[in-house]
Amino acid sequence: MLPQPVDLILVAFLPHPRDLEIARVLGWYRIPLATAPKIVAVDWLAFYQPAAFGEARRWRIEWVAPVEGYELTTRAALFRDEPDHPRAHETYYKIQVGALQRLPHPIVAQRWKRLTFLYTTGERLLAARTLHDLVVEGEDRRLLWQALRERAAQPYHAAQPADEIPPEILALLALGAGKSAGKK
Repeated sequence: MLPQPVDLILVAFLPHPRDLEIARVLGWYRIPLATAPKIVAVDWLAFYQPAAFGEARRWRIEWVAPVEGYELTTRAALFRDEPDHPRAHETYYKIQVGALQRLPHPIVAQRWKRLTFLYTTGERLLAARTLHDLVVEGEDRRLLWQALRERAAQPYHAAQPADEIPPEILALLALGAGKSAGKK
């Protein structure tokens, strides 16, 4: 299942491969409240992969996930094994996502692009070949922002909390984080 043409999409920066695994296995994505976009009440997240994903997978969007809910929490609550992290007590959005879906074709940037967040539509996402194709302009941009404002006015919601994650899954994620942290 992929986004529908009228769905609201938030293209979000995915800093490291570990973050993709967290979304895939644990079903959430985090955004620091201090740098969050104005509206997180969207239908889907699309994940922009930077250079940390390696030469073959950098500067592109390959994955999307449906948004199932969101809540405010702290980094310490998200990463219980990092209680002394410098941002442990900062507030984050925890966006619960459904199963990751691979796009039929990646959406690429011809060269490095600094991207944190970008709103677009399902129609543009499914037709895009490059990041520039995601940009909504003119009357469509006004309609997109109107839809986002209407969505933001709806009551806050969070997905039902998942059952406890088995320790062996958490250990695999920690192991993967150590491997990716060692690569430059």
